[in-house]
Amino acid sequence: MKYKRILLKLSGEALMGERPGGIDPAVVSMIADQIKEIRAMGVEVGLVIGGGNIFRGVAGATTGMDRTTADHMGMLATMINALALQDALEHKGVHTRTLSGLEMPKVAESYIRRRATRHLEKGRVVIFGAGTGNPFFSTDTAAALRANEVAAEVVMKATNVDGIYTADPKQDPTATRYDRISFQEVLEKGLKVMDAAAIALCMENKLPIIVFDMLVPGHLVAAVKGEHIGTLVQ
Repeated sequence: MKYKRILLKLSGEALMGERPGGIDPAVVSMIADQIKEIRAMGVEVGLVIGGGNIFRGVAGATTGMDRTTADHMGMLATMINALALQDALEHKGVHTRTLSGLEMPKVAESYIRRRATRHLEKGRVVIFGAGTGNPFFSTDTAAALRANEVAAEVVMKATNVDGIYTADPKQDPTATRYDRISFQEVLEKGLKVMDAAAIALCMENKLPIIVFDMLVPGHLVAAVKGEHIGTLVQ
C-alpha cells in the first residue's frame, strides 16, 4: 500500500444515489463494501462525511436563518449520515467508532485526538461527525483538520466526477481534467475542490489531496495502492 492511514471525505450528496435527497441504503452499502476492502488490506481509515443530503447550513442562512443555528443543524445532519454508515459497516463485520465534534454521549463518543488515533491503531474505522463542532467551518475544513490531527498521509475526496476539471464538465463539454495540480493553482484559479480554508491547511502541512470518483468500483482500492486515479493536489 502506498498509504497506510487515510482520511476519506464523502459528501452527504454521495449517499443520495438517484434520490432527490435523504439516504439510499444501496449506495451506503456499496460505500461500506469499498471501505471494508481497503481495511482488509491493512489501511487505517478515518472518515468525514457532509450533511448536504439532509440539511446544509449555508443554504439555511441564505433564507434568513441565523447562521450559527443553521450550521448546528448541518452538523446534526452529518451525524445522521455518520450513524447510517457506521451501521452499514458494522453489519459487514467492520469495527467502527463514530466520534462527534458536538457532545452527544448517548449517540457517539466525543472527539479526542488521542482517542481517535488509538481507534485507528486498533484497526477501527473512525467516522468523524459534526464537522469541527464549530459554526462557520465546512466539513471540507473538518476533513483537513482531522487528517492533520491524526497524521493521515492523504486526504481522499470522493466526488461524483473523476477529478478536478478546468470547468464543470456537466456544464462545459470542452472542460479538461487535471492529472496533477498544485495547491497554489487551485487557489489562484478558484477551482471548487474544497473550500479555501481546507486547501490552505493542507498546503501548509504538505498533506496531499486526491480527488476521485468513488462510485466507480475499484477506484478506492486503486487510490490507496498509489495508482493514478482522479487528480492529485500537492
